[in-house]
This record gives sequence, C-alpha cells and structure tokens, in this order.
Amino acid sequence: MIKYIKGRIKSLAHAFDGICTLIKEEHNARIYVALTIIVLLMSYLLRISKYEWIIVCSVIGFVFAFEAVNASIERLADFASNHEIHPTIKKVKDLAAAAVLFVAIVALIAGLIIFLPKLLCL
Repeated sequence: MIKYIKGRIKSLAHAFDGICTLIKEEHNARIYVALTIIVLLMSYLLRISKYEWIIVCSVIGFVFAFEAVNASIERLADFASNHEIHPTIKKVKDLAAAAVLFVAIVALIAGLIIFLPKLLCL
C-alpha cells in the first residue's frame, strides 16, 4: 500500500513538472496564464454565477490541456523528424495546433456570452 501511494505521489510530481515545463517553455501557455488571471479577476469582480464559474473554469482547463497535448505532439514530431521539415509532420503539427485553436475559440465565445452582458450593464 505504501509503495502504491509513493507511486501516485511520484506520478503527481511528474504532472506538476509538466505544468512547469508548459509554462516555462511554451510562449502561448504564458499568454494563457495572463489571460486566465484577467478572466478570474473579472469573474470575481462581476460576481458571476456558480454555473458561469463552472463554464469559465472548464474552458480554462480545456485550453491548458489542449495546449499541453499540442506541445507534446510538436516535440515528438520534431524529435521524430530530427527537426527537418516533412509534409506529414507539418500536417500533424498543424492539426494539433488547430485543436488548440478550436478550444480557444470556444473559450472566447463562452467568455463573450458570460461577460459581455455584464460589462454592457456597467
């Protein structure tokens, strides 16, 4: 049982290492951190509802999760291709980036739906 718990703690530590790597090494992730701070501050100041908080937190999580997957795919693709440009690798990287873009667009739309009416009433 102790070995199992130590394994889970070690696994969690690796996940936190991944978060640190994402923020330190991925430019877009740093932009998302800044935007997240702004959105969370606005959410608090505009006193959004419990359900709006759920949506805001969910889309923030999705954006970071997809960015982490995208960064992973890009690194693996670069490694596999020895950093040479290959048409198939380019398509894989473009598709991974498109996934992040889709999630970011949905996050923007959700943000506009939640915040725009509140901001217009100020």
